[in-house]
Amino acid sequence: MTIVPDSRLIIALDVTDREEALQISRKIGGLVDAIKVNYPLILSCGLGIVPEIKKYANVIADFKVADIPNTNRLICEETFKAGADAIICQGFVGNDSVKACVDVAAQFGKEVYVVTEMSHPGAIDFIQKHAMDLVDVAIKNGASGIIAPATRPERLSEIKRRSKDLKILSPGVGAQGGDARTTLDAGADFIIVGRSIYNAKDPYQAAIDLIGQLRR
Repeated sequence: MTIVPDSRLIIALDVTDREEALQISRKIGGLVDAIKVNYPLILSCGLGIVPEIKKYANVIADFKVADIPNTNRLICEETFKAGADAIICQGFVGNDSVKACVDVAAQFGKEVYVVTEMSHPGAIDFIQKHAMDLVDVAIKNGASGIIAPATRPERLSEIKRRSKDLKILSPGVGAQGGDARTTLDAGADFIIVGRSIYNAKDPYQAAIDLIGQLRR
């Protein structure tokens, strides 16, 4: 399943309660291009939550897979068997580990996104110095796209120039301070938003308002 830009919004579902996760998914699944699940939800509910969420939207497994090729392969196989449409991996572990993820994704007709630079302040300590190298790893190994920060639009623009035709997913809009429209203008194909939507008094309206901002 290829995730294509429509609303250009991906919701980061960083909750741990199953009923809360499904309630949010029911409310806004029809609005967003995908729902991104992270380890806290999976550790709480198990991989079985993935097909339940998939009833409402595409699912991206944000596992930031970062291990040897064989372990990466096993993680990806279980994730795609559960129904996820895409998985996020780290590139710093090397070409062979990223290729293992991409190879499994190809078998299932799914996608892989490689982290180039994260959105939190600590990203500048180590990973930022190698962001362009990580873009090259994603390109070389046939990844579908990359992760680049909405919190640093000037960096996002640089990464966009390097990334050729890779899709860019940008986290950090909302609670972390990134601006939705600025992020798209800097080169993102999708923005990833979490707390400022699912913690809103009316998550559906919050999503509608943000999509309207993106389309203006």
